[in-house]
Amino acid sequence: MQKTDIRKGQILQYEGDLHSKVFYVTSGLLRSYTIDKNGKEHIFMFAPEGWVIADAQPADVACDLFIDALEDSTVSVIDKESEHINHDEAKLIKRISILQKRIIMLLSSSAIERYDYFLETYPGISQRVPQKMIASFIGITPQALSTLRKDRAAGKK
Repeated sequence: MQKTDIRKGQILQYEGDLHSKVFYVTSGLLRSYTIDKNGKEHIFMFAPEGWVIADAQPADVACDLFIDALEDSTVSVIDKESEHINHDEAKLIKRISILQKRIIMLLSSSAIERYDYFLETYPGISQRVPQKMIASFIGITPQALSTLRKDRAAGKK
């Protein structure tokens, strides 16, 4: 683990980076965020002193999040690749990664994009759960989901 001083405004991680790190904030304040296709910024989380902040993707997968310093900060940097991850930890990391993607989708994607993500993430489940649960999962009303599905079936997007 290596301690590093970070200046306010410094970007520690860009969306799309590989070999992301884990940052333990000793002093200062960091944040993680995403920028949607319209250029709108969506904050995922803040990390004040004593907090850990990282992208949930495995080290060899492109990051979803930017991480930057909101104040001059001191952080301990942990290399994800140097950590020994056992089987149970790998499962937990996968679940956290899926939750991270879901939150980003809820913040920055259209209803149809969230529905497509649901179908991709949980293939076959749409016929096994009530439509009101799918609507709840993607953050819309059951009526809006019904309209979305009708429009999709009619070839509208």
